[in-house]
Amino acid sequence: MNSKLALFTFGVFAKPADDPANDGFHLRNDPILAAVPLAQGYLGHSGYPDEEGPEIWGEYVCPHFYVEAGDGWTPQALSLWQDLESTMAFAYQGLHGEAMRHGSEWMVAPQWPPYALWWVDADHTPDWREACAKHLQLHQQGGSGQVFTFKEPFSADGDPVKLDAGRIKQIAAANAARLANITRAG
Repeated sequence: MNSKLALFTFGVFAKPADDPANDGFHLRNDPILAAVPLAQGYLGHSGYPDEEGPEIWGEYVCPHFYVEAGDGWTPQALSLWQDLESTMAFAYQGLHGEAMRHGSEWMVAPQWPPYALWWVDADHTPDWREACAKHLQLHQQGGSGQVFTFKEPFSADGDPVKLDAGRIKQIAAANAARLANITRAG
């Protein structure tokens, strides 16, 4: 079966989105979004309403965990990747990994999974509703071959797998080198 890995991430700011307490998040956001397309294994991501960039994958919706507080948005992302190791290398290394280490400075402690992973057919692009449904499924039922986390990953065939830590380090190093070359050339 030819598949792609879908990744949905979701958080809620502890303070209003434009509060100075979130400046660190906002300073990192655009550089992270610029780095994503350079990452090995990246296939694409959904855009957002009223923003330039890629097309929005379906109606933009949020998980039911999000309660609108007048901000109009919450940090969430929906992307597609080639494999688990490429996805993990980007998520936990580089500027995105650094931002994640500071997440507790900006986000409420989640009572839900901060992300969900699932495999989709090569010709399928998940939309925001599907992502929210998978996220809720993970929250309510735990990980399975249908939706899971990096802690207990599954193959596209639905079998438990072990991540290749050496490959993750190689991909992260290649991503860093690619970004450094682009930065020097720019």
